[in-house]
Amino acid sequence: MKQTSLFENGLIWFGAGLSIAEILTGTYLAPLGFKVGLLAILLGHVIGCVLLFLAGVIGGKMRLSAMDSTKMSFGQKGCLLFAALNVLQLVGWTAIMIYDGALAANGVVHTGAWVWCLIIGALILVWIAIGITNLGKLNTVAMAALFILTLMLSKFIFFDGHAVALTSDTMTFGAGVELAVAMPLSWLPLISDYTREAKDPVKASLVSSVVYGIVSCWMYLIGLGAALFTGEYDIAQMMLKAGLGIVGLLIIVFSTVTTTFLDAYSAGVSNESIVSKWSGKHVAMVVTVIGMVAAICYPMDNITNFLYLIGSVFAPMIAIQIADFFILKNDKRSQAFDVLNLVLWFIGFIAYRWLMTIDTPVGNTLPCMVITIVLSVLVHKGLKQEK
Repeated sequence: MKQTSLFENGLIWFGAGLSIAEILTGTYLAPLGFKVGLLAILLGHVIGCVLLFLAGVIGGKMRLSAMDSTKMSFGQKGCLLFAALNVLQLVGWTAIMIYDGALAANGVVHTGAWVWCLIIGALILVWIAIGITNLGKLNTVAMAALFILTLMLSKFIFFDGHAVALTSDTMTFGAGVELAVAMPLSWLPLISDYTREAKDPVKASLVSSVVYGIVSCWMYLIGLGAALFTGEYDIAQMMLKAGLGIVGLLIIVFSTVTTTFLDAYSAGVSNESIVSKWSGKHVAMVVTVIGMVAAICYPMDNITNFLYLIGSVFAPMIAIQIADFFILKNDKRSQAFDVLNLVLWFIGFIAYRWLMTIDTPVGNTLPCMVITIVLSVLVHKGLKQEK
């Protein structure tokens, strides 16, 4: 297997951060105002990216894919629950990303959103066919172009825009933090699919998390700034008002492709943990086609509930992995199921859903993680002492 360099890992996660979904999520924070919204974005990304780094280290050090690394905590068969849930969330993300990209592209060039769904889907299939370790120069050129174009969009919003009246919607600081945590959290079940191939998995995890965190914060900030300084919540209208036109169209299409490619690719890798005989690349292509069809057929305008569902599933999962790998030094790969950890995960899942009813200044993820890690350590050490 060809090993990836730090630059290649950074490039992958630069592309992951350049996302229309992240810009749109940033607009949701507008009721907080700029200063408080910025603080929520930064705090949320610090929490989310620390978890992203730890997840990358676990799979990277063991040279395991993200879903294979869950076998260390939940057993050979217990991991199948998370692999299946991950494939489902990645199919959902693929559909959402294509839907958002197509809707935005159609706002610039009116050919019908379904046409853009087909175009974006076809480009993702090309990216998958080329493969993660062979994108090289193509990805470098695409990222450089997107970087320049996004700078242009940022200039329009932050230097040419003017403050507008806030919406009447209300949002708490904790809810804003959780929306900022949600995006890096959604990448937790993917990161070691890439760090496992790195020459130095720890450094690759650090570079990936830092690069992603910076770019993701930037995208959130663009969304927040657009809502506050231009009154725009529509990506296409942002591009047109900035005078980007066709150039804006390129931002929309290629940022969608570079991000959604990772979702589809990792769906294929995760499926290998379920059905090893199926080619990951072929499954990724099928996922792309399913996502394309879903994007054409179903409206997907509000994804907040989807983000919270991802958090409630994967926050307690990674909490148990962190406890096992870094504190307890457990490895359950010799077992079919680790029932205790599955029960602890379910308690963490319930805790997250309960925390959604409480307004904390740090959102739901961090308290859920602390509860799950502490509970896991206490229970496991208590059982060892009894023996």
